[in-house]
Order: sequence, then C-alpha cells, then structure tokens
Amino acid sequence: MQVNKRFNEALMLTAFLMVLSGSLLLGGCNQQKQAAPPPVPEVAVVTVQPQQVELTTELPGRTSAYLVAEIRPQVNGLIQKRLFKEGSDVKAGQVLYQIDPAPFQAALDHARAALAKAEANVPAIRLKMQRYKELLADKAVSQQDYDDAEAALKQAEAEVVYGKAAVESARINLDYTRVTAPISGRIGRSSVTDGALVTAHQPTALATIQQLDPIYADVPQSTTELLRLRRRLEEGRLDQNGGNQKKVKLILEDNNVYAQEGTLQFRDVTVDPTTGSVILRIVFPNPDGVLLSGMFVRAVVKEGINERAILIPQQTVARDPKGNPSVLVVDTEGKVQQRPLTLDRAMGDQWLVASGLSIGERVVVEGMQRARPGSSVKVVPNDAGRKEGAVTGSKSQPVAKTN
Repeated sequence: MQVNKRFNEALMLTAFLMVLSGSLLLGGCNQQKQAAPPPVPEVAVVTVQPQQVELTTELPGRTSAYLVAEIRPQVNGLIQKRLFKEGSDVKAGQVLYQIDPAPFQAALDHARAALAKAEANVPAIRLKMQRYKELLADKAVSQQDYDDAEAALKQAEAEVVYGKAAVESARINLDYTRVTAPISGRIGRSSVTDGALVTAHQPTALATIQQLDPIYADVPQSTTELLRLRRRLEEGRLDQNGGNQKKVKLILEDNNVYAQEGTLQFRDVTVDPTTGSVILRIVFPNPDGVLLSGMFVRAVVKEGINERAILIPQQTVARDPKGNPSVLVVDTEGKVQQRPLTLDRAMGDQWLVASGLSIGERVVVEGMQRARPGSSVKVVPNDAGRKEGAVTGSKSQPVAKTN
C-alpha cells in the first residue's frame, strides 16, 4: 500500500513538473516573439528620368467647304431648263440653268439698231460742221451757226457712245440668261424646276456649289490654352519643330483617324466673347470626298516638343480630400516622403508632371498601402515598370493630349 502511495505521489510530481516546464517554455517563447522587431515593408519604385515628349491638343470642331457659291439669277425670267444633275460635280463656267432669252435678245437687237441709227447721223453732221468752219473764215455764216453745228456733232458722237453702252448692257443681260457655275465643286439640290419664275438677285438661291477638295476644319481654341502655350514657349519648356509644327491629324466621328494630314493655316485674331476662344483654320486634302461640310471632327494640333518631360504612372498619384495630388518617394536613406505635385495633363496611363519631382527620384508604384511618410521601407524591383519602360528613360516619344 505504501509503495503504491509513493508511486502515485511520484507520478503527480512528475506531471506537475512537466506542466510547469511547459508554461515556462511557452512564456519564454511569447517574450521572445514580442521582443522581435516588425519586418520592414517592401515597396516597388520607378526612377524618374526625363524623356522627349511631343505635346498635342485635341480640339473639337466642324468642317466647312473651301469655297461656297450660292447661285442666284441676275435677270428676271422663266427657267426654261435645268442643265445639271443634283449632287454632281460641276466645272467653273458650266451652264446650270437656261432662262428664256427671247426678251433679252429683242432688247439687244433694239440697242444695236439704235446704235446703227446714231452712227449713220454722224458723217452728215460732221461734214456740215466742216463746211460751216470754212464759211466762217469768209464770214459767210455767223459764229452762232458754226457753234450750233459743232454742238450737233458732239451730240451725235455722244449718242453713238450711248448706243454702244446700251448694246453692251443688252448683251450682258442676254448672257445672264445662261446661269453658269462661278466655281468648280459639288452642287446640291435645286430649289426651282423648269418653268419657275425667278427674279434678279432674289434672296433664295437656286442652288449651292461647294468645293470640298481641299476642305477646311474650323476648331475653337480657348484663350487660356493659347496663353499657356505662349508662356511655355517663352520659358523654353517647349520647342516648336518648324514646318512639322503645322501638321495636324484629324479624328472622325467614328473615332477613326483620317488618312490625310492637314496644315494649320492661321489662328483668328478675334476672340469670341461668348466662348472666350479663337478659331483655328486647318486645310485638309479631300480627294476621295470622305469629308463633307458640317461634319463633327477632332483635330490633334501639335503644341511642341518637351525635351525633358517627367512622366509617372497614374497609379502612383494619390489625392487628398481637396483633390490635391501627391506621391510617395523613397529618399537615399530608405525612408518614405510625401511629395505634393503640380500635374500638367494625362498621357494615356501616365501623368505629365509640371513640378514637384526631380530627376533620379524614386517614386513608390507598388506597396503604397504599407508605406507611411517617415517610415523605412525596403525597395524591391518593379517588374511592371521595367517591362513598360515608361518612366525609366525609355527612348519612345509618347504623344500628350488635352481636351
């Protein structure tokens, strides 16, 4: 009995010692775990490098015909015949309408007859004046008779001049019965048919001709953008590349790029007070007739080339409640700093930075949730940034657009 009692006591002591040692071991592990420092967060960065960027502005506008002529009659009469097909191409000088020429032919014949009569009177009156001149020397006629003969000759000669002018006027009116195209181009629908009565210089045009090759694209540019562009040129932040600067691309309504490049012709010198903008007029070749007058288009106008542009991925930029942009950068000591930025414009999936970053700085692109300003971080390679090559000194030349 005593042996069994001692055996049980020994078992109980052994179990107590095992529990005690386990508790001490667990407490030591917890103390060791609590004493271990937290791991340093890892972040991926991109190194800011300058690159050459061509800056452009995308401006909406509409096309307009290069030349427009509204056809109106210059004499009164009845339309005998329409001599063109609506919607066809016509040449300058081509007859479009024929107005009844009968009354105008009669007027021309009458003017010619009056001219012939006036010309027939001149020789007799001239001979009479010459005879009176000879007789005046011999005092056979009075000075008054000679003066009357001389005045009659001048009047007869004036009637000849008047008759020639009347003939020319009648001939012009007769020619006006043939309504011709003043320019080459495409003619629209006719507002009159055969047998219609028209009047000279009537307000309603008979038809309209538009020259569509080449064709204009008129786009408004705000004066704010214009002043900003001039300021950048004066500061040397943009370089305009000579004749290439005037080349303009066109985006059609279906978002396809027009095959032909246009040329910037001029900027208007008058600001529209209702919109605060000036009109840019661009000329585009249109040999296939793809562009029609009045189409909505978007013109990509070149501003210039920024030789040392700074681009960063859009995902790196955070904004405060007021919308002010900022990024996190890692300094040379491996600590995170918050840097406020001034952004210029979006370029695809990147931002063009106007100020706030310097060449060679490392911008956090991944792991921003784990990085806090003032904390230390571990920089790891940015595989996505190396594949894109957008911010680390790529040789490509992206195009910037503004709306």
